[in-house]
Amino acid sequence: MSDTTPASSDPSIYAEYQSKWSTLPADSAGWIQRANDVADVLKTDAAAREKANKSPKAEVALLKHSGLLKVLGPAKYGGGAQPWDVAYRVIREIAKGDGSIGMLLGYHLIWAATPNVFGSPEQADRIQKIIITNNYYIGGAVNPRDNDLTIKPEGDKLVFNGLKNFSTGGVISDLTVLEGVVAGSTDHIFALVPTNQPGIKFKHNWDNVGLRLTESGGVQIQDVPIPWEDALGWDVKTKKPDPNILGVPLASIFLPLIQLNFANFYIGIAWGALEFAKDYTRKNTRPWPFGGDPKEKVDDEFYILQTYGNFFAHLRAATALADRANLEAARLYTKYVNSGDRAKFTAAERGEFAEWVASVKVVATDTSLRVTSGVFEVTGSRSTAAKVGLDRFWRDVRTHTLHDPVSYKNRELGRYYLLDELPEPTWYT
Repeated sequence: MSDTTPASSDPSIYAEYQSKWSTLPADSAGWIQRANDVADVLKTDAAAREKANKSPKAEVALLKHSGLLKVLGPAKYGGGAQPWDVAYRVIREIAKGDGSIGMLLGYHLIWAATPNVFGSPEQADRIQKIIITNNYYIGGAVNPRDNDLTIKPEGDKLVFNGLKNFSTGGVISDLTVLEGVVAGSTDHIFALVPTNQPGIKFKHNWDNVGLRLTESGGVQIQDVPIPWEDALGWDVKTKKPDPNILGVPLASIFLPLIQLNFANFYIGIAWGALEFAKDYTRKNTRPWPFGGDPKEKVDDEFYILQTYGNFFAHLRAATALADRANLEAARLYTKYVNSGDRAKFTAAERGEFAEWVASVKVVATDTSLRVTSGVFEVTGSRSTAAKVGLDRFWRDVRTHTLHDPVSYKNRELGRYYLLDELPEPTWYT
């Protein structure tokens, strides 16, 4: 850790929920309801917490109390054993209440799935047991826009070194996903390591306009060792990537899963903005008396009704599209990852899935930006007051929708539709 560790929120403020949510939900409806309940807790003071900008130890504790970190985990270790469509819905619901915490949950679920996608069955089982039984939160230092971490074999260990400018959730994580390239080769390795160790030094420099509670600042990785047994998808005896794991198209399913995570919390944030604005409009906004068609009640103001109706329709459409892609994610993951039948997953299936995800990403980006900026038109000038906090929704989606240019998703979809080209798998496709 650096010498200037910032202030953190106090986990004790949510202590009551540890006993309140002492058992996991029994079915998918229960998991979604649990997410709604957590979002209700978060939204009561979301604006104030965001303004205070403290490291979200309390908020992660709340996620732990709720059991939501375990929604995808194996039942035999105490996990929820839910499919990905339920997990994405849970992410979306949390993002309605607090975009930062929705993002933290989404990244955790993605990083927690890393051993399932890239690891051997033994590695996946062993690591899932550690994650679920300890109720760990997982962060990641895997920003592809930076140089890869360098990995050097040293006897029975591999040693990671390098810098990542973004490491969402790292500061408040129990385990961190590292990814790098073995020196002198093009071979990549994923591994999960304990976060609290001398070789992981966080920059504590996340001070962006939105998603302020995500702890997405930089991290220095200095001489962090792992045993060869923890190199996901590598054969310990040959010290080579296992072609039956990393040499098949299934490994590349990870990137569309990540992009779909993004789209779902964009949509969740936009729904949060619309619901917040709806409540504000009905309580505080006044009809406009100077347009030649004065109304006595804001409920009768045509332009307000028209705007809400339009935003509602577009968000419903974005949500329906996301739900379709979420179901496909769940189907493919269950069929090929959970079953262990990796070899039957084809490049064509991967490409078709990626284009469903690209479609959601485009629509979610366009709709969330339009809704979160447009709600001010139907809430009025007083809604721009800092104490109201309506601006946080736009700042959150504006910040993360710059993660990778959506223009490239539009082009990718254009080539798919016009030229029948499946996308080449990349770190962002």
